[in-house]
Amino acid sequence: MPSSATPRLQDQLDTITAQTRGLVQPERLAITDTAVQELLATGIESRIPSVGTQAPEFALPDAINGKTVRSSDLLAVGPLVVNFFRGRWDPYCMTELEAWQKLYPTVRERGALLVAISPQSQRQNDFTVQQHNLTFPILSDAGTRLAEQFGITYAVPEPMQRHYRSILVNIPFINGDESWQLPLPATLVISQAGKILFSEAHADHRVRPDPMDVLGVL
Repeated sequence: MPSSATPRLQDQLDTITAQTRGLVQPERLAITDTAVQELLATGIESRIPSVGTQAPEFALPDAINGKTVRSSDLLAVGPLVVNFFRGRWDPYCMTELEAWQKLYPTVRERGALLVAISPQSQRQNDFTVQQHNLTFPILSDAGTRLAEQFGITYAVPEPMQRHYRSILVNIPFINGDESWQLPLPATLVISQAGKILFSEAHADHRVRPDPMDVLGVL
């Protein structure tokens, strides 16, 4: 079990937000804040499948070897924690994945498995694994097709596209397509019967569920 002294994930993310607000010009912060509010207003958070519904099945390539990983094979072993993340360019996503890495032994002790899924190319996902020493599978969802099935895909608005370009975050290159589509950060737990036990997505990328709360359903 992790130490009780381990800070909660949201506290770590709030620190990133505070540091960013102290370093970035107000007009640039306003671009992100506006994009978040506009995305929240669409109601997209409510589109993720709810607890008790059947989860979409998937078959996606692994970052390390390109081998197809099937949800049916994973669920034959145990319950499955699924984390959708935007990309390795997002410090919130990387902080979240590192938190899950620390808890991965606990996930396995409870008989469950964990995968993280992003629209990044296999090569970019491989970089993510290597740079952050991740030992659970990272899968590539090309074109956000699986994220679309989960109801969490959105198009990055033009002001945010310009913002990302200005800070050298080339999402079309990272993802290997020109769609500028991303998934909401989302976490689900799926039972061996394929039913959703936990489901949470956030239009505000600065907010994530705490992994310890997620593990409470296992």
